[in-house]
Parts: sequence; C-alpha cells; structure tokens
Amino acid sequence: MFGNRITLFKLLGFEVRIDASWLLLALLVTWSLAKGIFPGSYKGASEATYWAMGVFGALGLFLSIIFHELCHSLVAARYGIPMKGITLFIFGGVAEMDNEPPSARSEFFMAIAGPLASLFLSLTFHGIAQAGKMLGWPGTIPTVTSYLGFINLLLASFNLIPAFPLDGGRVLRSILWGWKGNLRWATRISSGFGSAFGMLLMLLGIFSIFRGNFIGGVWWLMIGFFLRNAAQMSYSQIIARKVLEGEKVRRFMVPDPVSVSRALTLEEFVNDYVYRYHFKMFPVVSFDRLVGCITVRQAAEIPREEWREHTVGEIVAPCTPDITIGPDEDAVHALAIMSRTANSRLLVVEGERLVGIITLKDMLQFLSLKLELRDWKA
Repeated sequence: MFGNRITLFKLLGFEVRIDASWLLLALLVTWSLAKGIFPGSYKGASEATYWAMGVFGALGLFLSIIFHELCHSLVAARYGIPMKGITLFIFGGVAEMDNEPPSARSEFFMAIAGPLASLFLSLTFHGIAQAGKMLGWPGTIPTVTSYLGFINLLLASFNLIPAFPLDGGRVLRSILWGWKGNLRWATRISSGFGSAFGMLLMLLGIFSIFRGNFIGGVWWLMIGFFLRNAAQMSYSQIIARKVLEGEKVRRFMVPDPVSVSRALTLEEFVNDYVYRYHFKMFPVVSFDRLVGCITVRQAAEIPREEWREHTVGEIVAPCTPDITIGPDEDAVHALAIMSRTANSRLLVVEGERLVGIITLKDMLQFLSLKLELRDWKA
C-alpha cells in the first residue's frame, strides 16, 4: 500500500510513520486553511496570522488522525491482535496488522474505536472553542479549535459509512461475520458495498469536474479510486489467505538461492550480480552461514570510482525480520510480511543457515492454479 515511509516516533509501543504522500496532504491542508477557510471565518487578521493558523490546524489534524488510529491499535492489542505500527498517508491513516481479527467481536470493537475517538475529539475541541469565546481568548484559538471540532466530526461520520475498508465497513463485516460465522462471505458483502461506494465517489468527482469544480472533483475521484481498489484488494487477500492457509514456506521456497561473498569488491558485485540477476537485495554468505544482506542502495552510496577499493563485507548489514522467515512458518505469514513491507522476496533462514528464498511470484502462481482448479475449501 505504501511507498517511502519515515518513522517519526514510538508511542505506547507502536511506531508512528508517515508516507511521503502525507507531506503533499499537509501542504494542501495548510494552504487551504490559510488562504480559504480561516480568512472567511475570522476576518481582519494579517497574512502571517492566517498562515500560523493554517499550520496549527494542519498539526491538529495530524494529531487527530494519530489519536484515531492509536485507539484502533490499543483495542487490537487488548484482543491480542499484533499491530506493527501506524502509518499516515494521503487519504488519512491506517493501523497495520499482519492478520485478520480472531473474532467478529474483536473486529467490531477495534473498528468502532476509531470513530468514537474522533467523536470524542470533536466534542473536546468544540468545548475548548466555546470556553475560549466565553473567557475572551484571542479569536484565533476558538477559530482553529472550532475547525478541528468540525473536521473530527466529519472524520467520524465519513468513517462510519458501511463501506469496507472504512471503519463502518468493518463494523458491517463484524456483524455479518457474527451472524453467519463466515469471514469470507462477510468480507465479500462488505467489500461489495465498499467497491460500490468508491464508484459512487468517482462518479461524483466526474460530475464535479464537469460542473467546474476541478480540484474538488479530482479529490473525489482519487478517494473513490482508492476505496474501490482497497475494497477489491481486501476480498482478494481473504481468498489468498484461505487458499494458502496451512501451507508451509518450505513448499514454495527455491533452494540454493543466489548469494554473494563478503570478499567481492563492489565493482564485482554490481557487474556480476546486480546487472546479471536484476535483484535489488542479495544475501551475503560466509562458510554456509548467513552474515547479512547487501542492497543496491548501499552500493550506490559509495562513489562509483571507489567501487574497486571497497568490498561487500565492508558495507553488509544485518538481515532484518522484514526480509527473513523460517521454512516451517505458514505461507500466510510470508504473504502478510510481503504485503506490509512491499518486499517481493524473503530469505528462508533456518538457524544461521540460508536454506532458500520465497518469492511473491511463486506464491501467486500457486494461488492462481488452486483457484483455477477450485482445489480449496470455501
């Protein structure tokens, strides 16, 4: 789902990250607040004041989304659902988890926590705004907090729409799941609503563009496309999990993968391995022991004219859990890691030995054959 991500800080054990797309949203929100919304609701201030209000308004939105997603994560942790972190991107935020909730009850409470958090913030900010007016605070404070109260109410309302993967769609899925006891069926129905709602927003965007509201229309188109794509992808992931469930990584791994020696010069590494195999990451092995990994990015940080003078061993880095997995782990876990990290290849490690490599391509080919043969239980 995500491109380049930046880790900002850790909060209650969860990593808070921003996707590069969030920076675009932050600039757009600050600009729209400083040039449009605040000058209309609070007249007579200076240009610098409006820009300062815009910055604080955008920062308040940023913290509000973090609070919304953090509440999802805290409830998920309460039900034993492992959460990897919170990532903010151009359409809001997402609390990242490797697996589906274990029960309809846990999904319901995890999903409803976000809108309730936004509703709480809305009431809090509106209360601060009213208190500020009564106590004679500078008009900038009630104006900004009133905006934050409104935007949090809007976030709560929008997220309660029963269109998966919005929180309301997850609530709908939990109810259907609890009724029928069938997660796949519940996901298909709620994803159908999500896909239809995404199409409705896209049509609204096209209509807005023809009515002359180009910027607003483009935003509706983008949000609708994102929701429709996310809804369809969610159902596909459920099917993939069902088909791969119980299959071990060992079944899909390719033994004796291409590896490099620590003694190679960077020039040999690039010419004999990168340009030959076209991989972006290679395991580094010494005496049948995995000692680390080297990436194209690491090599690129060394000036081209110095490649002959440096070896792979000088810049090799430890292999992180995001790119390694055990041979007897469930293939669903491998798929979850790939989905979360956008890595299409995982190193299969047994102890300190590199025993193979598993690729997304091989897993998808197996999945395609299973679906075509209908060799799986619904």
